[in-house]
Amino acid sequence: MTPLDKAYAAMAAHPDDDTARLAFYERLADGELVLLLEEEATGGNVTPRIFPLEDGPYVLAFDSEEKMAAFSGSIAAYAALPGRVIAQQLAGQGTGLGLNLGADSAMLLPPEAVDWLAGTLGHAPEAAEATPVAFHAPQVPQRLLDALGQKLAPAGGLASHALIAGVSYSDGRRGHLLAFIGARDGAEEALARAVGEALTFSGIEAGEMDVVCLPDGPAARRMTELGLRLAMPAPVAPERPAPTAPGRDPERPPRLR
Repeated sequence: MTPLDKAYAAMAAHPDDDTARLAFYERLADGELVLLLEEEATGGNVTPRIFPLEDGPYVLAFDSEEKMAAFSGSIAAYAALPGRVIAQQLAGQGTGLGLNLGADSAMLLPPEAVDWLAGTLGHAPEAAEATPVAFHAPQVPQRLLDALGQKLAPAGGLASHALIAGVSYSDGRRGHLLAFIGARDGAEEALARAVGEALTFSGIEAGEMDVVCLPDGPAARRMTELGLRLAMPAPVAPERPAPTAPGRDPERPPRLR
């Protein structure tokens, strides 16, 4: 079973569990899907094949080439794209997304569900200023720690590591602070977005966490003494074959039309 299959099975087994449903959408956003096309991509543009169903137009995507081949029954043009890219490209077009049709994890996401996912992924963190006056031991649910671990794993190498600690500010506010230590220049927004998505998809009600990038100095050492450390090892880059389908090469991002 693929990660999306497993997330679908958990959601189907607990239909009233918001956490399971959010976990499914997270796997959908983070995973790579193969999108059925009308024809082979040309010039960086891809044209999804549109299926007119009773409740409107849908495009079809699968989380493996095998599922796509089983559905289509023949060789078909496709583009390999992250689920988040497909959702963001379809947002506002009134087009739904059919997933893994013909497989056990088949489902139809109506346009409003696609729009919700794209809007959630597009939510930008808010910048704020505050002065910490004390750190203390964090109280973070395990499912949030798990979500952070999954989100930060692909970001390995953008920072040395991350620290989480409780924090008190000079204005009397208390909360939690996640600090990225030794972050690369320009990585701040991407790291903050990853933390924001972890909060959203973990299902923590009214979840909020401040994010900052720090050098390895006194504040970081104090957070190390009292808080939790999240490792962010740099990934080992495998030998990269030539792209076999549009969307696999980040230097040539596809455009849906």
